[in-house]
Amino acid sequence: MSAPPTLPQSTNTAAAGSASQPPIATPAFRSFISRLSSSLRQGFSQRRPWTELADRSSFSKPESLTEAYSRIRKNFNYFRVNYVTLIVFAVAVSLITHPFSLLVLLGLLASWCFLYLFRPADQPVIFYGRTFNDKETLGLLTALTIFVVFLTSVGSLLISASMVGLAIVCAHGAFRMPEDLFLDEQEPGSTGLLSFLGGAATSAAAPVVSRV
Repeated sequence: MSAPPTLPQSTNTAAAGSASQPPIATPAFRSFISRLSSSLRQGFSQRRPWTELADRSSFSKPESLTEAYSRIRKNFNYFRVNYVTLIVFAVAVSLITHPFSLLVLLGLLASWCFLYLFRPADQPVIFYGRTFNDKETLGLLTALTIFVVFLTSVGSLLISASMVGLAIVCAHGAFRMPEDLFLDEQEPGSTGLLSFLGGAATSAAAPVVSRV
């Protein structure tokens, strides 16, 4: 008697391969990285020359708080990408000098990426034999984020570093005379690196909305 014919398993194998695909190789993750790099390139292309930012001949003491506020507003509209870069640099330096906080933040970010944002919907989170659905995973990650940011030294470190960067930006904006700056008044205020923040937030929120 001849052996019964075997059915092709290519479809099941492909499905299994897709199900076991790591989060870092999912289309959503690749799309996010692509949009991230594109937004960064677009943002930094609108950065003003650093020599213009540090032109010593353009600094003077403001005569009043009103003038200082006006200078800060005009300088921020012109140097916004440079200012955001300075604040990010201040936070980065603070994290590098505190490696434990840096590792904690990287671990928290990795947890969000691999356990929720870019995890395939057909792959549940299993921990010690217990399966967690999407709502339970979201709740645990939210609680972990609140604990790390507000109940450890990581949150105070981020806030203090951001305040230092913001103080530098405000001091520069108040003492830098904006009269020689040619700012297009029609230029939208949320372009370049700032638009990346909104775009990245939208990209990261899309998987969350689709799971809820």
